[in-house]
Amino acid sequence: MPAAPGATRAVGMVPDELKLEPKSKGLTTPRKKKPKELAVITECCTGCAGSPACVEYCPVEDCMFWVPDEDNPPFGRIQVDPILCIGCKKCISKGPDGCFLDGCPWDAIVMIDTTEVEKEVGAMAI
Repeated sequence: MPAAPGATRAVGMVPDELKLEPKSKGLTTPRKKKPKELAVITECCTGCAGSPACVEYCPVEDCMFWVPDEDNPPFGRIQVDPILCIGCKKCISKGPDGCFLDGCPWDAIVMIDTTEVEKEVGAMAI
């Protein structure tokens, strides 16, 4: 969903030129409040061979994106921009009793309290 005319585009922590495809598509407006939890990708991420399931479910433009593994091309993984994440948990959606429906098949995405993420990246305004 593109931004409305005159609206500002959300600016993330990671520069756009470092965000490679596949990238999440969707909302481009800045988030209205700081979420209680943010999605964090763990070292278990395999990038799903370049077709990650999680990216398709993220509703925020450029929030989730591909990062190449420079030591092992063409492999890579997904990363989350903490400034753009809205904490919606759509990237980790699971069905009843843990059966896989949507989201990460490797359980490589965890929701971390925003204050813990801020210890790593610094205080976030919103």
